[in-house]
Amino acid sequence: MASKLQQLQSKACQATQYVAKHGSTYYKQLMEQNKQYVKEPPTVETCNELAKQLFYTRLASIPGRTETFWKELDYVKNMWKHRHELKVEDAGIAALFGIECFAWFCAGEIVGRGFTFTGYYP
Repeated sequence: MASKLQQLQSKACQATQYVAKHGSTYYKQLMEQNKQYVKEPPTVETCNELAKQLFYTRLASIPGRTETFWKELDYVKNMWKHRHELKVEDAGIAALFGIECFAWFCAGEIVGRGFTFTGYYP
């Protein structure tokens, strides 16, 4: 166990040295490649203004999203009315989607419990 700890410390030290040596070069290169996304002047006030713009833009998009939701819901209702015309492929896709939603729900529950499984413990 102690040898594994020493190996981990050694690797962490190597990583720290690499970042100290090459970090500023990487930062400069990254900023140069993405300078078109930087809002001038790069200050806290500009960041706050952009955050407010993002928030209110997302609020303004709610009516469009709501309209899209109702259209999709109407499509599902129409498919349910004409389910006797439903193809096997469509039913399979719907079943896979339902299984995927259930799997994500289960994974979220496990993560929420801190990656523990409840039940019988011997």
